[in-house]
Amino acid sequence: MAKFAIGQMVRHRDLPLRGVVIDVDPEFAHGDDWWEALPLEGRPERRQPFYRIITEGLDADQAAYVCEQSLLADPSGEPIRHVEAERHFCGFRDGRYQVRRNDLN
Repeated sequence: MAKFAIGQMVRHRDLPLRGVVIDVDPEFAHGDDWWEALPLEGRPERRQPFYRIITEGLDADQAAYVCEQSLLADPSGEPIRHVEAERHFCGFRDGRYQVRRNDLN
């Protein structure tokens, strides 16, 4: 069960990364080449939720792919500045992005 939901603001535990969840995988699903490129000493457990997150500072066509253990809820209550936020969501209210109804299908 995923701790964070689509539209929720999150931040990385260790890196200066803050963004909004746009997709959730129940466990790692990003490809074996990507997984093997991670250093063994810092490699997280595969069997946990992984999140695609659009973040301030990344290009419009990029999303971070981050394991649940590396994320915290973002307490700022502020939206991000990213061009893709408007494409994925229909607004920002009460500290989270609002999912478009047609995206729920």
